[in-house]
This record gives sequence, structure tokens and C-alpha cells, in this order.
Amino acid sequence: MAQLGRVFLPVTSPRDAAAWYSAVFGLAVSSVQEHAAVLDSPDREFRLTLMGPGSGIAARPGLTWAAFSLLVDDLEAARKSLADREPGPVSGDEHTCLWFTTTDPDGNALLVCDR
Repeated sequence: MAQLGRVFLPVTSPRDAAAWYSAVFGLAVSSVQEHAAVLDSPDREFRLTLMGPGSGIAARPGLTWAAFSLLVDDLEAARKSLADREPGPVSGDEHTCLWFTTTDPDGNALLVCDR
């Protein structure tokens, strides 16, 4: 059986993006280098690698689709904290999950879910 490993996301500045993801979603910054930054969820079950231009990644920042979802304890509080990013309305249903979309400062689409 396979397990999901790291998630990679293109950004313009790994340092700036790491600071933003840490401040907004509480992800711990494990390392920051010129070409990439690595962040961990509090339980270390989720690892996000922010890939800058120096990494050689072919994808450019500004993904129009969400490459992964971010799970939060309080969806409405998360949506309010992202008001400057003009988040979409909360959608979904109580049986599956509730979610909204927004973007990070590099224009990458984000999917924020309650579970």
C-alpha cells in the first residue's frame, strides 16, 4: 500500500511563502533555503515543500487548481483570517466535508477543508 509523501508547490520566494503559510495555517518551518522551504503540520503527518525558481521545478507559481487541501479546526475562523485573499463561500455538505477556496500570495489556488 502506498502512502502520500510530500506535497510540492511552486512559489516565487520560499522564505516569504514559508512565513505566510506558517502565520496563516500554523505550519512549522523546518528549513528554509534559497531554492526551497519545508513546512510541517503540528503532528508531522503532512509536509509541504515550497519550491522556488532556483529549485529547477518546471511549474510556475499561480496554479489555478488546488494541488492539496489544508485541514483546519475552525473553517469560519480560517475564512475570516483570509479575508484579504477574497476567499470563496463555504461549500460542501455536513456528511462529506465543508470547504472554501482561496489563493496564497503567489496566486496558487488553495482548498481549505474542515476534514
